[in-house]
Amino acid sequence: MPDEGPRLGPHTVVTPDRALAEAVVDLAAIRGNVRTITAVAETPLLAVVKANGFGHGTFEVARAALSAGATWLGVTSAAEALAVRSAGIGAPVLSWLHRPDEDFAALIAASVDIAVSTGPHLDAVARSARDLGSPAVVQLKADTGLSRNGAVSADWSDLTSAARRYEVEGTVQVRGVWSHLTNAEVPGCPSIAQQVADFEEAVQVARRAGLDPALLHLANSAAALTAAETRYDLCRIGIALYGVHPSHSTLTSAVTLRPAMTLRSTVVNVKRVPAGTSVSYGLRHVTDRSTTLALLPLGFGDGLPRTAEGRAAVQLGGARRPIVGRIAMDQCVVDVGDLPVALGDPVVVFGCDDDAVPDAAPSVADWARWAGTNPHEILTGIGARVARRYVNTEATIV
Repeated sequence: MPDEGPRLGPHTVVTPDRALAEAVVDLAAIRGNVRTITAVAETPLLAVVKANGFGHGTFEVARAALSAGATWLGVTSAAEALAVRSAGIGAPVLSWLHRPDEDFAALIAASVDIAVSTGPHLDAVARSARDLGSPAVVQLKADTGLSRNGAVSADWSDLTSAARRYEVEGTVQVRGVWSHLTNAEVPGCPSIAQQVADFEEAVQVARRAGLDPALLHLANSAAALTAAETRYDLCRIGIALYGVHPSHSTLTSAVTLRPAMTLRSTVVNVKRVPAGTSVSYGLRHVTDRSTTLALLPLGFGDGLPRTAEGRAAVQLGGARRPIVGRIAMDQCVVDVGDLPVALGDPVVVFGCDDDAVPDAAPSVADWARWAGTNPHEILTGIGARVARRYVNTEATIV
């Protein structure tokens, strides 16, 4: 019987040498970004590693950030927080989005700080703590203008008073009070000063209720770099941790952030076509000259947004070349003109390539602009079919 080669089971891990594309994550960039932001903010940092570390890998990013001096980790859900603990990472963790009927016992037992924004959430946390026989550590969130999570001023007094009652009972300890900024990407925006004032008032209300929070935090990435009045005891760093500037205002010589992810692939088909050749679905692109088309095994199923059609480009052969026609689920087509291209040639979709001319490779910000979105969506959208490969992995801790 002929050898059919290796068979892939349903749980086979796709490694970079077997994958059609890979995301190379430079952990030295993560560490460097933590040090840069710490130097500017002069405040301890909470590294936000939600959504699989913005697509970079929760555990790898967490360890790198902690090794460079970050003191906290931030996640969205109980599942993410418990996964961090299961990976053996013992650093302080804040988890901030939960169902009101959630059983919080596992988070309490894992020494995870629980963000609380409503009375029913607080009651559920206290109930779980009482059943467990161990106090829960919570951080109360005030809504100072973002109108997402957090308690509005009309509910804040009741929430802080209830938290104090639970403290006296011994079921809850309030470690922190925090909020989130709406428009810190615009330095000097009047909303920043207003939110700082509203946050200060929320802290005073909490203290009048008898609470003594040891940790106050308001600043996100943009504010950590540009708004000293928002920094308090901790800055929560999301997109800047991954080397993407949160706004044009932080693009200064004093703040050098290094992108941590480079998305790479290879050419899997090459064809010479005449003028008048239609490319991809819908007859939306027709070549206006004789040209060479290179096929890449990446599409919207891997995180390349369809909305970037007609604008997106990749680095191929040391230069930017446009993606033409619709981006399909698994594939896209690059017009390389008369550039000599062969099967297997490397492609940089975004990131950096040491062998290329400066700025030849598109950035995550470029892709976000082409797609009409933000870099966060591009990074978190890089799919599971894209293998992650980590470089500069030394000097990490748990």
